[in-house]
Amino acid sequence: MTMNEETLRQGLVTVMREMDASGLNHGTAGNASARLGEHFLVTPSGIPAGQLTPDSIVEIDLSGKYEGSFRPTSEWRMHAGLLAGRPDVNAVVHCHSQYATTLACANKPIPPLHYMTAVSGGAEILVAPYALFGSAELADAVIATLKGRRACLMANHGQIALGRSLPEALMIAREVEVQASFYYGTLAIGGPTLLSSEQMEAVVGAFLSYGQKPVKPD
Repeated sequence: MTMNEETLRQGLVTVMREMDASGLNHGTAGNASARLGEHFLVTPSGIPAGQLTPDSIVEIDLSGKYEGSFRPTSEWRMHAGLLAGRPDVNAVVHCHSQYATTLACANKPIPPLHYMTAVSGGAEILVAPYALFGSAELADAVIATLKGRRACLMANHGQIALGRSLPEALMIAREVEVQASFYYGTLAIGGPTLLSSEQMEAVVGAFLSYGQKPVKPD
């Protein structure tokens, strides 16, 4: 096992435990994956976050072939399809966070009520159509909804976030839940005042230069 694989296995355990501890997830709900060369690592089926270990993380190829005594999450098709079709993505996080799932169950996309909805890669956070968990139909619906985006809600199910790394995917999932809570709250007091498309375009442009950038040597 390479150092990179060890790091990714531990990273998946850490992400699942952090989601559980922060309330983004609970019990055996949710799953996460990380790219590993031509294969990927994914969390196993039916094991609570507190019982996960690096050894219980499953290595699987894009066709679903795996070895070992642990079965991969039933949602492996969704992870495989996203990682296969999105070279810009190295990690996927799926959870059943309270506010995002509430809106998903009401089939309510999150509109641009706050500039940070742009963390999803678009002005609003869309809802993927419902399909049975673990099915190819659900994988196809989520992949289509996430085209060019980094997060969406999943109707009557939860939310999903993509990142260049596990920490980034988790950060986006956290922000989706925050935005969902804002929207839920504004619905209780008459609804939000939305930002315009021009204002959201300016946000997306500002995001391109936000944060720390590598300094070029003189």
